[in-house]
Amino acid sequence: MSESNDQDAAKGRLSLRPTSGRLELGRTVDAGSVRQSFSHGRSKVVQVEVRKKRAAVGAPPTPAQAAASGAPQMRGATAPAGRPPAGAGRALTQTELAARQRALEQQREETAKREAERREQEKISILSAAEEARRREEDARKAAEEEARRAEEEVERAKAEAEAREAAEAAVAAQAVAAKAGTATARGPDEQRRRAPAAPAAPSTPTETLRLRPGARVVDEDEEARPVRRPGAGMPPRRPPVPAPKKGLEDRRRPGRIDVQAAIEGEDEKVRSLASVRRQRERERRQAELERLRSDQVKVVRDVVLPDAITVQELANRMAARVGDVVKTLMRLGVMATITQSLDADTAELVVQEFGHRARRVSESDVEMGLEGVADTEADLAPRPPVVTVMGHVDHGKTSLLDALRQTDVAAGEAGGITQHIGAYQVTLESGQKITFIDTPGHEAFTAMRARGAGVTDIVVLVVAADDGVMPQTIEAIRHAKAANAPIIVAINKMDRPDANPNRVRQELLSYEVVVEEMGGETQDVEVSALKKTGLDRLQEAILLQAEILDLKANPNRAAEGTVIESRLDRGRGPVATVLVQKGTLKQGDILVAGAEWGRVRAMLDDKSRALTEAPPSVPVEVLGLSGVPVAGEPFVVVDNEGRAREITEFRTRRQREKAAGVTTGQRGTLDEMLARIQAGEQKEVAVLIKADVQGSAEAIQQTVLKLAHDEVKVRVLHAAVGQITESDIQLAKASDAVVVAFNVRATTQARDLSAREGVEIRYYSIIYELADDIEKLVQGKVAPKAREKFLGYAEVRKVFAISRVGKVAGCMVTEGVVKRGAGVRVLRDNVVIHTGELSQLKRFKDDVREVARGYECGLSFANFHDLQEGDVVECFETELVAA
Repeated sequence: MSESNDQDAAKGRLSLRPTSGRLELGRTVDAGSVRQSFSHGRSKVVQVEVRKKRAAVGAPPTPAQAAASGAPQMRGATAPAGRPPAGAGRALTQTELAARQRALEQQREETAKREAERREQEKISILSAAEEARRREEDARKAAEEEARRAEEEVERAKAEAEAREAAEAAVAAQAVAAKAGTATARGPDEQRRRAPAAPAAPSTPTETLRLRPGARVVDEDEEARPVRRPGAGMPPRRPPVPAPKKGLEDRRRPGRIDVQAAIEGEDEKVRSLASVRRQRERERRQAELERLRSDQVKVVRDVVLPDAITVQELANRMAARVGDVVKTLMRLGVMATITQSLDADTAELVVQEFGHRARRVSESDVEMGLEGVADTEADLAPRPPVVTVMGHVDHGKTSLLDALRQTDVAAGEAGGITQHIGAYQVTLESGQKITFIDTPGHEAFTAMRARGAGVTDIVVLVVAADDGVMPQTIEAIRHAKAANAPIIVAINKMDRPDANPNRVRQELLSYEVVVEEMGGETQDVEVSALKKTGLDRLQEAILLQAEILDLKANPNRAAEGTVIESRLDRGRGPVATVLVQKGTLKQGDILVAGAEWGRVRAMLDDKSRALTEAPPSVPVEVLGLSGVPVAGEPFVVVDNEGRAREITEFRTRRQREKAAGVTTGQRGTLDEMLARIQAGEQKEVAVLIKADVQGSAEAIQQTVLKLAHDEVKVRVLHAAVGQITESDIQLAKASDAVVVAFNVRATTQARDLSAREGVEIRYYSIIYELADDIEKLVQGKVAPKAREKFLGYAEVRKVFAISRVGKVAGCMVTEGVVKRGAGVRVLRDNVVIHTGELSQLKRFKDDVREVARGYECGLSFANFHDLQEGDVVECFETELVAA
């Protein structure tokens, strides 16, 4: 290794020191070269630079800097006054000082950071050392435990070895005693040789010599093979442990080595090892402990509820058993089932009995058991207002009469002046007594509404117009009232008309077994005028008298029960149901189940939209809070909790779905019917989607539309519901090419836009008979027109001419009507039709003509028919299509 000359380095040094009045740039890098030597005579020269730190300007150099620069350091030397000392540079600016200050701060921060990292590493090292020490202690403890376990095993092995040795010595001693007793002399030579123990082999070493002398113990062949320890000799290798024979068994460990003769004759017996015996004892101990635990446990017998169908998984859960055990039991019974497969009640009962439980059979419909509650006692009953249903023919003044009683004007708000909804109201009389009225529509389409109103009523007020008499819907109302076993009060309305004839009404009612009191019957009749408000007080008295005779009572202190009178979907309030409480008291917050819908009563409103907190018997209210729109006419009941309500509604929904699926399947018909429809051509249909404001109107429209079906055209109702028309309704109508019928509802903006794009027709109605007329026109438009014959005239054959290339031509005289070319003809002979076809040529003289009138002669030629005779009659007709 060598370095460059220091003088050369000094020559090239630069400095910023003033020298002889001038500035010099001092070098801060010392350069040199180093030669590196390697093996095999190789070497390499490396350039080395030593960088020095630049001294601060204006500060005196440190001793190390002075020594490095080679400048002499004089003690006590000072610079001359008036000029800076030697080696001092210019003064630093504020910017440079700030930069240097920042550099120093950054260096201090880096130093502090490195110091923190170093402390963290030391801390981690200390923790690692503690963890290592703890791990070593744990290893040492485990090693000590392992050593103790090995020592115990050695003790057990030695004990087992001693027991085995004692057993072997006892066996050999017994054989020696038998030999001394002379048992071998009584046997044959061969048997003696076979039964006698094998002679020991010639000893190969002196240590294997066997001597029997008095007082010496008899050893077995295993001990012969064991080397004898001599003084000063090492310890012989340890033999493997001999397993102790099991007590109570005849098996013994074989006494010595097996020889060829014994192996051939099969006298050797296999002996179990000591480890096998230990495992057997451990298994026996565990089995005994398991049996003891099982005997300590008490067998739990459960009551397992079995519905009509249950899955294997659910059956196992109800028995608190493993699914695998249930499947094995089913396999033993000959049933191969998986955990998701359903079992019938009989099979499930057999499985329950196999497991030792008690089976209790129930049906799905049992969830509705107990909904009606217990029967009321006479002491719990209290008087209640009567429920009166107003029925009669359309336009006979039912709603106007009810408005006169309520001092309101509902009829003015009904479209077309006819009631199309069912309404429930309660009227308080001057005496303080209350009467609940139910107004029903009179149009023929609302038969279901009238039947529903008659089913919940106590008294039926039959309104008959004095100038019109008994009409079809009047007769239907009488039948509904008799079917409901409700007393009838006849209100003869419109007595203010000049042509009013109440006696005619009474006479016509006799034909339908309604005998009024004036004619010796029991039915009350009252002459009233809703327009002039006359006779209303006598009608109220008649109602209260009939109610007093009926002695109407109910228990208000129980869970509420009643009937849904009407239901609709309100845009702002959701599903709204008009219910009539018949038993108990309906309170706000009760959980109510109505048909397949349930909900908590959020609010109750009376007929004047006043909020109520409770509704006693015979009070009609509007209920808010249901999950959906219930079917009108369904009974409602209050249940204890939401779980019971969900269970009931799920069962009813499933039953409705199954019923609908059965109806759909039944509508498909048999295979013969399907083939007949295919041969006759596909049956035409009119698809209708109905949306109405209330459930009763939707039901009435559906029944009306279905009645308009034709033999050739089928009317199919895709969907009938309440509420506004939505996009989903338009998409459904588009998929089935249906007409959307809106009754007192409108479509949303999105639904209108979608219907315009898809070309789906939406028809709006507010009067039901207009709707029925339009649907009937749709059905008639789908019916194929009928072909009808139109008679034209007769012509008599007078002469038959045979013309070449033409055939036979009949010379005829038109005797009636006209004969037209191209029309249909029938040839009659003795009034019997012998040919039906078309007239191919019609000539008068030699000219072709279009028709020939009565009294003129003509020549007729028939297509594909030439069997003409004089005296035949030709009937001429034409076919025209007419609408069905």
